[in-house]
Amino acid sequence: MKRVFDFSLSLIFITALALPLCILCILVRSTSKGSALYWSDRVGRHNRVFKMAKLRTMKVDTPAVATHLLPDPSAQLTQIGGFLRKSSLDELPQLWNILKGDMSFVGPRPALFNQEDLIALRTRYGVDVLCPGLTGWAQLNGRDELSIQEKVKFDSEYLQKQSFFFDLKILWLTAMQVVQAKGVSH
Repeated sequence: MKRVFDFSLSLIFITALALPLCILCILVRSTSKGSALYWSDRVGRHNRVFKMAKLRTMKVDTPAVATHLLPDPSAQLTQIGGFLRKSSLDELPQLWNILKGDMSFVGPRPALFNQEDLIALRTRYGVDVLCPGLTGWAQLNGRDELSIQEKVKFDSEYLQKQSFFFDLKILWLTAMQVVQAKGVSH
């Protein structure tokens, strides 16, 4: 049922948001050099690597590491990168990953391919069996402010509690956080 929900809802959103997404792509391209989309190697279900799409918010020569590991993340942002991150609009292309089945609407956020500590801890707690999500329980409970151990604790809790109605609750609470721009790294 979860896959049918993900496929159907992503198809609806992709159709409804095609024009705004095209406009955002044009804005990214016109305000910085490089592609409008950034394809990031991420770790998915059963630790398989896949290409996750995002609107590019960082300069093209920025190292492929978690934002909090950059010496001065704001210096790497493109002209509209801060706005895209604050509004979470940079995440819209991930609807394609959900449609393809690489991701779900709800699940642990996909780790970067080089976040070995996070990947190992998720594997140890069995979280690697979950399809990564556009949002998740850890996202709601601290997002970028959480330590790796705290993220995995929430991911493991989600693994135990997961249900269609819990997913709906997470989606609703995520929408409320996006509107408030709560916990977003700039």
